[in-house]
Amino acid sequence: MTFSAAQVATLIQARIEGDSQVQVVSFGKIEDAQTGQLAFLANPKYEEHLYSTQASVVIVGESLVLKQPVNCTLLRVNDPYSAFAALLGHYQRMVQQQMVGRQQPSYVDESAQLGNELFIGAFAYIGKNVKIGNRVKIYPQVYIGDDVVIDDDSILYAGVKIYHECRLGKKVIIHSGTVVGSDGFGFAPQPDGTLKKIPQIGIVVIEDGVEIGANSTIDRATMGQTTIMAGAKIDNLVQLAHNAEVGQSTVIAAQAGISGSTKIGAGVLIGGQAGIVGHITIGDGAKINAQSGVSKSLEPGKVVTGSPAYDYTHALRSQALSRRLPELERRIKELEAHLAQIQQLALSS
Repeated sequence: MTFSAAQVATLIQARIEGDSQVQVVSFGKIEDAQTGQLAFLANPKYEEHLYSTQASVVIVGESLVLKQPVNCTLLRVNDPYSAFAALLGHYQRMVQQQMVGRQQPSYVDESAQLGNELFIGAFAYIGKNVKIGNRVKIYPQVYIGDDVVIDDDSILYAGVKIYHECRLGKKVIIHSGTVVGSDGFGFAPQPDGTLKKIPQIGIVVIEDGVEIGANSTIDRATMGQTTIMAGAKIDNLVQLAHNAEVGQSTVIAAQAGISGSTKIGAGVLIGGQAGIVGHITIGDGAKINAQSGVSKSLEPGKVVTGSPAYDYTHALRSQALSRRLPELERRIKELEAHLAQIQQLALSS
């Protein structure tokens, strides 16, 4: 696709400095972009590249004062990073809008209800009584089980598996390899030492605007539902267990594990490889540092780190003290020697 600087400026509400009709066909990093590409400058550390870049168009901040002439057209905005992100979103939507139709071979049960402007990739499977909204993109090798509901403008990338009866809202994005609705990990110990499987008869509900990374697993509830609320963002390789609840706009980084029936509030930040035990509550706005092990409920706004996780500021103080241990040991030895001298003088007097 080809766009003029003027067309791009309209999309991101930018002020143009330079040739408004210069054409761009792709994107590039400011340090190595070529003619015909669009770049952006948000970090002052990269300003030196603005004066040597080969990019045809660069998005910059309104407050940037040029130190020397530039060879490109500038698009001035209040927030270059957000403007560039918005532009990429426009571009991606335009590309995806062109993806319409059904590739073969694919299977769609005759009872399925399909919306308009769908894309169904090759080797996709859509089961009985499935309901799919408008403009949904289903990439190759996606499996959608019976009675699943998927609302408008959602995207399921290649190899996603959605088990029976699960529900996805509008503009949900699920990346390759993720499984939604697999059985929760429930087994009852028996007198003979064996484990009897507990049937998992609940569902998974994913609300509007949720994005889930690649190769994550969202278990169905034992009864009721596992819920991911609107706007939550989940990274790659995350495990969310049965009956867990993730609040609005919560962010969970890669390799984190959330145990069963845990309730996570809104706006929570969970670092990579964090582990959270079951049947606890994480309050709104809490922050859990990477590799933390959370074993008890956290009040809203609490910041924790470590395993077991404890107050972040206390942890920093402990780390600072531990680094000073050699110095403290030396001072203690000096004090002991000084005390011994005083005792010796007292005995001899």
